[in-house]
Amino acid sequence: MSRVPVRTAEGMVIGDVALEASIFEAQINVPVMHQVVVAQMAARRAGTRDTKRRGDVRGGGKKPYRQKGTGRARQGSIRAPHYTGGGIVWGPHPRDFAVKVPRKMRAAALRSALSDRAKENRIAVIDELSFEEPKTKLATELLRVNEVTGSVLLVLDGHDDKVERSFRNLPRVHLITVDQLNTYDVLARDWIVFTRSSIDKVNARAAETASSAAASQGGDAE
Repeated sequence: MSRVPVRTAEGMVIGDVALEASIFEAQINVPVMHQVVVAQMAARRAGTRDTKRRGDVRGGGKKPYRQKGTGRARQGSIRAPHYTGGGIVWGPHPRDFAVKVPRKMRAAALRSALSDRAKENRIAVIDELSFEEPKTKLATELLRVNEVTGSVLLVLDGHDDKVERSFRNLPRVHLITVDQLNTYDVLARDWIVFTRSSIDKVNARAAETASSAAASQGGDAE
């Protein structure tokens, strides 16, 4: 079980915290991560594109000219697809792009993503984030003194208005809560920064899941 230092907002090391092996030292499964990320990106699509069929466009209730005697091909409507202003053939229509992914696959992908960041030593833990007032300058300084560079995923234990307002103007910082932790956001950022309370919650959930799995296996063995 690996450990990472716990730092204050000023960058001082005040201890360390263990990273649950079942979450941060799992086998990295690239195909599973790819499948889950593709599903997440598909679910984000609005799916609101729409085109009009020949029955939806306005006009075209009358034949443009008589059926016979003109020497031209017969036509039934000026709103047929081959006319300018006519309907669209096989055009896009509103649809849901979401793809169902099994819960166990999502969990395996998240474990792989977190394990990848832990393997690269790209996980940092801040003891506590608290601001007397929202201040982007203080948020920038916090990242600098803790040597966190590049794009950052900041994982909070819960919503904190002052913290969120302090970081929201930093374009390369994305804030989520522990409940929102997902594969795409982890892989899309260079660093994962946890608060002490949020990493404790992740470890506790991992331990609870592991004990439940062991209990179920023991019951099956009996």
